[in-house]
Amino acid sequence: MVTSFRIVEERWYVVLVRRRLAGAGAVVALVAVASPWVAGSAQAQGEKVLRAGVTQELDSLNPFITITRVGTDLTRLTYEYLTTYDPKDYKPVPGLAEKWETSADKLTWTFTIRSGVKWSDGRPVTAGDAAFTFSTMMSNKDAATANGNFVQGWDSVTAPDDRTLVIRTKQPRSTMLALDVPIVPKHVWEKVTDFKAEPPLPLVGSGPFLVQDYKAAQFIKLTANRDYWRGAPKIDGLDFVYYKNVDAEVQALKKGDIDLMSRLVPAQYDALKGDPNVRLNTGAGRRLNEILINPGATSADDRPIGDGNPALKDVRLRKAIALSIDSKALVDKVWGGYAQEAAGYIPPGFSEFHWPEKQKFDPAAANRMLDEAGYAKGADGVRADLQGKPLRLRLLGHAGTNLDEQASKYVTSWLKDIGIAVEPQMVADQKVNDATTGANFDLAFSGWSANPDPDYVLSLQTCGARPNADGKGATPDSFLCDPEYDRLYTEQLQETDRGKRVELVKKMQQVLADRATLVLLGYDNPLEAYRADRWAPFQTQPVDGGVIMNQQGYWGYYSAERGRSTDAAASASAGGDGGNTGLIIGVVVAGVVVVGGVVLLVGRSRRRGAADERE
Repeated sequence: MVTSFRIVEERWYVVLVRRRLAGAGAVVALVAVASPWVAGSAQAQGEKVLRAGVTQELDSLNPFITITRVGTDLTRLTYEYLTTYDPKDYKPVPGLAEKWETSADKLTWTFTIRSGVKWSDGRPVTAGDAAFTFSTMMSNKDAATANGNFVQGWDSVTAPDDRTLVIRTKQPRSTMLALDVPIVPKHVWEKVTDFKAEPPLPLVGSGPFLVQDYKAAQFIKLTANRDYWRGAPKIDGLDFVYYKNVDAEVQALKKGDIDLMSRLVPAQYDALKGDPNVRLNTGAGRRLNEILINPGATSADDRPIGDGNPALKDVRLRKAIALSIDSKALVDKVWGGYAQEAAGYIPPGFSEFHWPEKQKFDPAAANRMLDEAGYAKGADGVRADLQGKPLRLRLLGHAGTNLDEQASKYVTSWLKDIGIAVEPQMVADQKVNDATTGANFDLAFSGWSANPDPDYVLSLQTCGARPNADGKGATPDSFLCDPEYDRLYTEQLQETDRGKRVELVKKMQQVLADRATLVLLGYDNPLEAYRADRWAPFQTQPVDGGVIMNQQGYWGYYSAERGRSTDAAASASAGGDGGNTGLIIGVVVAGVVVVGGVVLLVGRSRRRGAADERE
């Protein structure tokens, strides 16, 4: 049985540092340093290791349950999928399956598994591994936590031989070439009895990189898979290094402690444009940002769940809240123009499925709506709900996240203008995730990075996405459970005519707007930076206007190659994108406090974020 591996307790030791300051006596500083991992040890031996900064803590190493941006990156690096997305244009291309065919009735899919692919422990990868992965997801709800939508409506999965995988479905399925599911080794996972548990390290995988070591809120270390079927990466390893906030991450990039980062704040991104060593990158966002509105959440068996304000069951109140939020102001003032205004649930980076009707901002209409619905204002300007209680709502957000911290101030002001009192509560990322999956919130910041195929994010709004009464076992978004939405979801899933499916998906986005269980805030452009003085340009996805990190695949990391970006200096001197990379020497340090000229390095608290990948 595989159980959760133990997270080694952080050990701290005190280093006595003496420094002679001009005109002063000896100053003694107590420096707290994390031990025992030394990030730069591999580099000191001449190995080529790419170090990527992250501010989101990993939710799980278990590929069946991880849903965060960092966790999804790891599964794509560690495990091969049947198909992947072309780095040029997102089209499905062969992965573990080298070819496929479907029956005339679209109910039987036969995939031919690539020969010669090995697991990192030397065992061959076979069709039996894929059959085991999908069958487990079909029979075990815990194993279906992250990607269960892909196997809904399947009839059977078999492996008649080592290279043939046969999937039979009950109805035609539009997602069969977009199965975003990591294939796991049967000989490892067939011994597992608890699919919510953490796997032991190192992970056994078949992707370009392999997870070797992990320490919560500090680092994740991967090594290159020298037997990878596409060819070994050009680097020896890949480290994800955790920072408490983006400010610390940017400073690490400038000093050379990390080589690559994403999610810069606009002011930081602009400030780096003059750095000749740093190359910047941005592209059309594939991420939707939202505020969830608890509609009176229910569990998978239709029982009330969570502690949401019961007044929010009224769709008129939810619609008024949606009308009071100004997406354009957030684009201009919080995202600094590096974003697009809110419209449909599918981000504009996937324009074919995007519903382009912009979200309305009309506080006057919101006030009229609440007046007509009987939400009377008191002497303090706060409305009373229909039971006479003051309308006071909690707004949950991720502490240290630029959008949540800054936007919460605007949202509080906008809702005050329509008579609703809001209390922002910025907490650790894990608390946000636990609260939003357990429905313990009134309003909450959230967001998802979508796939080229929209099925996954659409599935988050279905009745089937609701968790058990304990808030576990599924991944809901806004706890919508609506018959019309579910009907349209089933229809789009079975529709193999592309044009007709697009129209169904757009109708679903209209239903979401009408039900108002969420308010879209906008779609931010990912702002990335890397050390171009040490690294050649990375493969972006898509080629034009694409990203390096958090791709629909592994191309950005897999393409990593040492060598100066030849256009970095010219771009920087022209006021455009520049670049900056570095190696981590020593330990990961949490933060710096200066007291009376004494530098104190202090530890940081644990936090996590989320992502098809939640945040």
